[in-house]
Amino acid sequence: MKTILDEATRQQVIDRINHLNASCIAQWGKMNVDQMVKHCRLWDQSILNNTPLPRIPISRLFGKLVLKAVLKDDAPLRRNSPTAPGFKITGDGNIEADKATWITLIQSYPEKAPATFMHPFFGKMSREQISQLAYKHADHHLRQFGC
Repeated sequence: MKTILDEATRQQVIDRINHLNASCIAQWGKMNVDQMVKHCRLWDQSILNNTPLPRIPISRLFGKLVLKAVLKDDAPLRRNSPTAPGFKITGDGNIEADKATWITLIQSYPEKAPATFMHPFFGKMSREQISQLAYKHADHHLRQFGC
């Protein structure tokens, strides 16, 4: 299973981020490339800062089951998966600044990934689960924009 803690995997993700530019068009979803980069930056910041996020009520019933299915193999995340309310981005941003910050965050996972994290849908996650999901989340959005 790929993990963002693996140096080669991290570098691959960073190389793909560096290929993003303002002319990239989404192959699915509602975000433009600026919004996607900001969304990913904010998501990784919340994990690395271990910012508690409000739980989505239905997740208490299904969160752990869905997490197990998501992390069972290296299959990409499903297209058009729902976004937690705090990570829905509107408007445009500064893609180059957000890319630079996102890359710095990706590079800091080995030192800063918390031992546990409370995901708004999946619930309490271990460092290993966080690191696998961090890779899958980045991969999902980079695929979304053809990178």
